[in-house]
Amino acid sequence: MKVLVLTLAIGLLPLAAAATDADASRFQLERSGDHFVRLDRQTGAMSICQDKDGALVCRMAADERAAYEDELDRLSQRVTKLEQGGLIQRALPSDAEIDRSISIMERMMKSFMGMVKELQSEDKANPLPQKT
Repeated sequence: MKVLVLTLAIGLLPLAAAATDADASRFQLERSGDHFVRLDRQTGAMSICQDKDGALVCRMAADERAAYEDELDRLSQRVTKLEQGGLIQRALPSDAEIDRSISIMERMMKSFMGMVKELQSEDKANPLPQKT
């Protein structure tokens, strides 16, 4: 058994080094028996990691998985309430609001085009001298 653990430890050293090299400041690997515990220093999440066919496979710890599932359920219920309450549909503008916005844009464009025509007529009345 000791030989197997030692062989596994030696075999996992490159894997552990590769995992910590990816983002050494974020994750920390600690050996715990025949597996590793990975700590995410940013979130505090802990994962249990084992060697599966030469790859380090990690899964969430049971208590964190439960918290994750609880948060998913809470968010799912919130989305359902929003959809049922019509809050998502109310975010869209009404036809009256769209018509008002278009009216404002039309007035703005007419005013702008009026200024362009005025500048063009001034250019025709006072042409610049030819430099050639």
